[in-house]
Amino acid sequence: MSDLTRASEVAEYLAKSLADEPDAVSVAINTDGDTPQIDVTVAQGDLGRVIGKRGRVANAFRTVVRAAAHLDAELVLQEIKNG
Repeated sequence: MSDLTRASEVAEYLAKSLADEPDAVSVAINTDGDTPQIDVTVAQGDLGRVIGKRGRVANAFRTVVRAAAHLDAELVLQEIKNG
């Protein structure tokens, strides 16, 4: 069983900080595959803000969450989707 508590908390904090509708943000840990995945769901209007131009914000988001996952001694994949 993976423990991605810190990484999921960081993902939630970042997503809520970027979103215009922070109450619509949800974060879930998906352990169905070989590598755990953090699913971040945001409101339709916030999807562009979280992804950013050419995906730059999303790439930075992934980098920070991977660093937090490293502190949890886990590998992680992230998926950002609209709600």
